Amino acid sequence: MKTPLLLAAALAFLAPAAQAASTQVEWLGDEKPGTIVISTSERKLHLVQEGGTAIQYPIAVGREGAQWKGKTYITHMRWKPEWRPTPRMRRENPKLPEVVKPGPRNPLGVAALYLAQDLLRIHGTNEPKSIGKAASSGCFRMLNEDVSELYDLVEPKAVVIVTE
Repeated sequence: MKTPLLLAAALAFLAPAAQAASTQVEWLGDEKPGTIVISTSERKLHLVQEGGTAIQYPIAVGREGAQWKGKTYITHMRWKPEWRPTPRMRRENPKLPEVVKPGPRNPLGVAALYLAQDLLRIHGTNEPKSIGKAASSGCFRMLNEDVSELYDLVEPKAVVIVTE
């Protein structure tokens, strides 16, 4: 009875790839195009565009007590980054490895945008079910498809504004 197995494999191969969850929305703010505006209460990241629009992405934000708000900027960006738990994370969970190489077990997902504020990042995730929740240690998680799209649309020095 290999036929059902072969059929299932063929259908899985033909299934569409995961798609970004971004949507184009009206933007009423006065931020310059290229600015990222994160609303922690809405669990949304907006990339301001020309003409009064923004690209909106669903995100996960920091758990209570791990949220930051203010203005910062992207210092640098990495495709397929390594993840190094912070010293606080390792104190809280000594079983964490010193480093996780790129791949499906990496909590940063496929890309990371490093912010000038402390150790904060906007990054992908290996836990897509966390999107829309207050689930991180302070960083802003995106679906891998979304962070890939954002990675292609922004550059270092882009302003990032985090609001409640």
